[in-house]
Amino acid sequence: MKLKERSMKKYIFMRTLRSIVSIFLVTALTYIIIYTLVPRKLIFKQDPNYNKIATTDDKRDNYENTIYERMGYIDYYDTKELQEKASKDYPSVTVDATDENKKMYEDYIKKIGKGWKLGQFKESKQFYATREVPPLERVFDFYANLVQIDHPNVIKDESNPDLKRYIRVENDPAIGWSVVGSGTKHKYLLYVNNKFPYIHQNFVTLNLGNSYPTYANIPVLQVITQGQGQTKASEVQFPTGKKTSSVDIYSRTYKSPSQADSREVANYGKDDPYTATESNYQYPSMIVSSAIAGLIGLLFSYIVAIPLGSYMARFKNTWFDSISTASLTFLLALPTIALVYIVRLLGSKLGMPDSFPILGAGNWKSYVLPSVILGLLYIPGTAIWIRRYMIDLQSQDFVRFARAKGLSEQEISNKHIFKNAMVPVVNGIPGAIIGVIGGATLTETVFAYPGMGKMLIDSVKAANNSMVVGLVFIFTSVAIFSLLLGDLLMVVIDPRIKLTSKGGK
Repeated sequence: MKLKERSMKKYIFMRTLRSIVSIFLVTALTYIIIYTLVPRKLIFKQDPNYNKIATTDDKRDNYENTIYERMGYIDYYDTKELQEKASKDYPSVTVDATDENKKMYEDYIKKIGKGWKLGQFKESKQFYATREVPPLERVFDFYANLVQIDHPNVIKDESNPDLKRYIRVENDPAIGWSVVGSGTKHKYLLYVNNKFPYIHQNFVTLNLGNSYPTYANIPVLQVITQGQGQTKASEVQFPTGKKTSSVDIYSRTYKSPSQADSREVANYGKDDPYTATESNYQYPSMIVSSAIAGLIGLLFSYIVAIPLGSYMARFKNTWFDSISTASLTFLLALPTIALVYIVRLLGSKLGMPDSFPILGAGNWKSYVLPSVILGLLYIPGTAIWIRRYMIDLQSQDFVRFARAKGLSEQEISNKHIFKNAMVPVVNGIPGAIIGVIGGATLTETVFAYPGMGKMLIDSVKAANNSMVVGLVFIFTSVAIFSLLLGDLLMVVIDPRIKLTSKGGK
């Protein structure tokens, strides 16, 4: 038993290590492709501020360089920053476009090296400096800043030198007993409420970058996890009393007291700097929306595919098996886009909405057609695979022994063959869940369904590079670790299966 436990632990460790390496390679490859092959100018096509701000050549160049820096393409010193940097070595340098200043700036740029280049605005002739950030350096920066650990020295606010710094357990007047911090980014570091997964923490969070140009400057993770639609007001317990508001009180983060408005002071008091919050929304987040349709579709596929495949195997070579095989083969051969539009057309004839926004997330009918399509996409492969596997099991020794004992074919099929056939089915469930949640890009796009699959397509169209990389990272991480979860579930179903670091099983 101890040898088996050690083997299991070693297997889990090695699979986890390989998973982390795989996630790194996939994300790095995506990052390099996006930031080297996709023209960077595309990001301004969806930027509503570009034409408003870039009214002159100088403003355009400055705005573009600022955005490129924010997106990780370049490092950028505008005229003022460059003058401040260079003045440390050349105290007499100014922002004026003189030959003397140009010579000092060139000497400074040559001194710092690392690929920095001196530029000059067309109109004012003032100077700036840029440096192209190599793709591998961008990947390194992405991973270096991926995991954010909150602690009392995170906040550096010169305008608030008396900020207290601590982490402690207290009965907070807004949310009750919780672990709270000061000097941390988040006010509530560990708390419990009635929202899944019920126990929440902010000690360790992920930083996937900021979304741009769509959802400008909002963190990627916040975009896909916050609610959608209009804000939803309810009675909120603020530190200063109960009020009707759409504020998500649990999302409080630090905001300099010098920037707090009168309403924030009224809600939280003048001595509490944790006044930056998110809002509660009327409809579920992208990740929840994708999960709803995906899980319903997966449940539908297994409810149909498992008994169908089982009966096809039990009555193989009969008219039922032949008709079922032909129907499933047709569904496999049918292009996905054709299936989507056929179901959409038939569903609309039955009174179902052919576009999600018609009834919105508040009506159950909005989820029916996307879920049915996702289920139909998985039924053929799952049913045919179960049929093939159960037919193979019919010739095994344990089945012949059961027949020799006098068990009926129905008893053999239900108690022996079906149980063994469920082992690989269970192994594939985690991967299938991730497939329907993260891979429903076409279905979500056609139905204008507000999920992560549609967001990935929209982000590619809008050249929202941070969002694309973030979604790829999420999909890859969950998909790879779901394979490990599938192996562990297989062991739970059949303890005879042994996992080893050499071959898996």
